[in-house]
Amino acid sequence: MLLSHLLRHIVRRGTLRVIDAEKQLHIFAGAEPGRTITMQLHDNSVARELFLNGSVKLGETFMDGRMTVPDGSIYDLTDFFAENLTLAPLHPIMKLADKLSLWLRRFQQYNPMSKSRANVAHHYDLSATLYSLFLDNDRQYSCGYFSTLDDSLEDAQANKKQHLAAKLLLQPGQHVLDIGCGWGGLAIYLAQECNVRVTGITLSVEQHRVATQRAQVLGLSDRVKFELIDYREVTGQFDRIVSVGMFEHVGVVQYPAFFQRVKELLTEDGIAVIHSIGRADGPSYTNGWVRKYIFPGGYSPALSEVLPVVERTGFWMTDCEILRLHYAETLKHWRMRFLANRERVKALYDERFCRMWEFYLAASEIAFRRQGHMNFQIQLAKRVDSVPITRDYMFDWERGHHTRKSERAA
Repeated sequence: MLLSHLLRHIVRRGTLRVIDAEKQLHIFAGAEPGRTITMQLHDNSVARELFLNGSVKLGETFMDGRMTVPDGSIYDLTDFFAENLTLAPLHPIMKLADKLSLWLRRFQQYNPMSKSRANVAHHYDLSATLYSLFLDNDRQYSCGYFSTLDDSLEDAQANKKQHLAAKLLLQPGQHVLDIGCGWGGLAIYLAQECNVRVTGITLSVEQHRVATQRAQVLGLSDRVKFELIDYREVTGQFDRIVSVGMFEHVGVVQYPAFFQRVKELLTEDGIAVIHSIGRADGPSYTNGWVRKYIFPGGYSPALSEVLPVVERTGFWMTDCEILRLHYAETLKHWRMRFLANRERVKALYDERFCRMWEFYLAASEIAFRRQGHMNFQIQLAKRVDSVPITRDYMFDWERGHHTRKSERAA
């Protein structure tokens, strides 16, 4: 089978056992010793599909139950392939797929307002119960900040909010715009901890509903409000702008418009902090399976694609931090919680949905462990003197506002 030719090229470390639809065993052993994993194909078309479009069909055939991992999990199999792909040069068919994907990526990331709303609804308007089954108790759906690997998910997400607040250099009474506010956790934290007003915007109907309800229950409606609106429709001026996990939905075509809008909305002495997934190996494209099933229109950029636009917009980049492996650890917590609640997820949706999300969480974690994904936080200002000349103010603020783990648990 053609797939055998491809697998012999890819497997450089460890052993892959493939059981085909006729129950025949095929063994692909790398020159380097390593683990052994088994992949079972349940119909004759799977091998052809994996050969022609493995980046999409690995997840798709697993979702459909047409490919299984009898001696492990889909995480184990995906990690095996990712490890070996770092050792093997690209196969000609993979090179061809790469060229085609790079050529198409600007079309795939074109996100006018109407399309942005549909893309957001595809992922974020799923059941609120689903997200409560694997996120922390504040529903932070972005990379946590682990001070140590012993931190719980709740600790890491609280650390993340503190870290962002420190970079915003907030003063009481200021007005903050939160672009892509999720379920409102960061906006509520900033209002409570820093005594500021916050306007959070989202395109998700479900997130807007939950965030508004949370602010009302906490008695914060006078200081925290949430709007169902696109960033391109916002008007007014804000002392601070923060965006966490939203920039991945903008797309390279819209980067000039995004940063120009941030500049127009920011006061002359204002500060903006953008937190986004990025990639360390230069411009690329979104995996076809992820784009089709999880984040249509989404793209995690290289900084080399972002910073030239920042420069042309006229911003000072006053700080940049790269978070390595923090998202891998966050995703590990999410994956473990998802699997622990798998039957409850299945009751909400079905078995295929469970397999889809298991693959999504597994492949995402592996992307941060082995495939050059990371997070970046860039701090932007219009004026060179908007922030102090050293970073000490960040550390001082975090020390002064650190919440003890016992208090978080309470």
